[in-house]
Amino acid sequence: MKSNNPEIPEEQETLLEFPCDFALKVMGKAEDDFDLFVAEIVRKHCPDLGEGAITQKASKGGNYVSVTVNIVARSKPQLDALYSELSAHERTLMVL
Repeated sequence: MKSNNPEIPEEQETLLEFPCDFALKVMGKAEDDFDLFVAEIVRKHCPDLGEGAITQKASKGGNYVSVTVNIVARSKPQLDALYSELSAHERTLMVL
């Protein structure tokens, strides 16, 4: 949400206090390497991604998969860039 107050820097226009733990969920078609694809993009923005930070769950019919990545978010611009890159990719159906 954009603030109308010019004294508040844009990166502070969030309810989050950085750094903070943040769970990112990415959904796509069930493919063997979908979790690796997500991890590769997340590591560009979060090079300190920890071991065991990624979990995967298949849909009931097995056609789709959701990958949850637990990161330490450092700033709003970092999260914005991460969401933008993941959302723009053709393999990604949804990012929450």
